[in-house]
Amino acid sequence: MICTPSASREADKDIQPSAMREMRGPDFPSCLYCMIVCVLKGMAPADEPGCPCCCNIRMKQFLPSILVWLLCPIYLLSQERYTYREGDPNGIGKWYMGRQIAHVMSHYGIEWLERPEREKEEGAEMLMKNLALHPGMVVADIGAGSGYYSVKLAAKLDQGIVYAVDIEPEMIAYLQKRAKAEGFDNIRPILSTEQDVKLPTSHIDLMLLVDVYHEFSFPYEMARSMLDALNPGGKLYLVEYRAEDSRVPIKNIHKMSSKQAVREFEAAGFRFEKNIKNLPWQHCLVFSKPG
Repeated sequence: MICTPSASREADKDIQPSAMREMRGPDFPSCLYCMIVCVLKGMAPADEPGCPCCCNIRMKQFLPSILVWLLCPIYLLSQERYTYREGDPNGIGKWYMGRQIAHVMSHYGIEWLERPEREKEEGAEMLMKNLALHPGMVVADIGAGSGYYSVKLAAKLDQGIVYAVDIEPEMIAYLQKRAKAEGFDNIRPILSTEQDVKLPTSHIDLMLLVDVYHEFSFPYEMARSMLDALNPGGKLYLVEYRAEDSRVPIKNIHKMSSKQAVREFEAAGFRFEKNIKNLPWQHCLVFSKPG
């Protein structure tokens, strides 16, 4: 028997719609309306009345594809945020808003972080005064390293908490031993990631970043994470060697201009308040979380 097109169409009439959907198999929904409705309702496309793209599948069968479709623009935006090219050999070849990101100082630099002349070079006690600390504050030392500033903060906040955040497990281990040896039970070492400080939302009164932000591999994501962890109205103190001052004896890639720093933090949602210009070699830039 030869099946003509007309005969085929006649035969199709005897097939129930549900059987037709079974024959089609797990096709991905073809219309945006159906896909959005299915995501919101957690139902199969065939269950949505009036939608021409009916396939007899359940959400779990095409949810991965939907997630990729939805998240792909976010991923691409993140990729476009950074550029990659050669530059200073002390950098990682990754650029953000025209600034090359520097290599991270590892735990092998602990001796340098604890050098005796650091107090004179950075005016550490003056910086402590700039912070205007008061009892009971919850403070985060971001990129705490060896804990040089963490222990100074803890000594002034015997009724508060200091979260000492670092990305290196070796630094965290060093911080734990140091806090125990020096009797600071108010220091809480926290292991972060490249994109997340791993602190509770709206929990921190004040954050301190000393000579570390310029090394963040994902500065925008980290800034957003820090903003999330700050209480509304909370302060962030960014301390970086002055790029505008050629007399500061530090490699250029480990410096930042105030203009660049303000530009980057405002892009992440911070409000710039002031630059306290009383440190020997560094900016002391104050930002806050709106609200």
